[in-house]
Amino acid sequence: MSAIETLGQEAGQVAKAAATPTHAGAAKDAAEKGGNGAAASHLALMIGEDRYLVELAEAGEIVPMPSTSIMQVPLTQDWFLGVVNVRGALFTVVDLARFMGGNFTPVSKESRLLTLSPALTFNATLVVSRMLGLRNVATMTPVPEKQTFDKPWLSEQFRDAEGQTWRRLSLSKLVSSSSFLMVGR
Repeated sequence: MSAIETLGQEAGQVAKAAATPTHAGAAKDAAEKGGNGAAASHLALMIGEDRYLVELAEAGEIVPMPSTSIMQVPLTQDWFLGVVNVRGALFTVVDLARFMGGNFTPVSKESRLLTLSPALTFNATLVVSRMLGLRNVATMTPVPEKQTFDKPWLSEQFRDAEGQTWRRLSLSKLVSSSSFLMVGR
């Protein structure tokens, strides 16, 4: 490969990285360098006490959990915590653990809001107890289980080398679920 071709490829990669929002760009770059490619790498997070894997393409920006700036909206479900301003845009704030019938997600200094990818065209954030980095599902063992028809946004289950159980969380299926869209009481 000539120096001009190499320079052209590098310029293309820089342009691609510049077009990718910074919140996902670093994670995608790290995933691609991980050996098995971005398709196998997922953003690992903890919501409540459960561990989830989210496709990098569906994840947006990770922002600190605001202490007072969530504006509550009256007459909404208890899992719909309100709206928050993230860089000049309004996003809904959803407690996914509560939405799925569990307890409210405990908020600590490790808590974050995960915005959904702009590609999903849905300005929402999920309350995340802890961000756990990137995980490669190719290094995990699938765990057979019955399909969860009442929660189509949850699919495969995996076990990692430490024995931790992970569920794949599809944000695109979540935002297309009628129960997720019904925020009013």
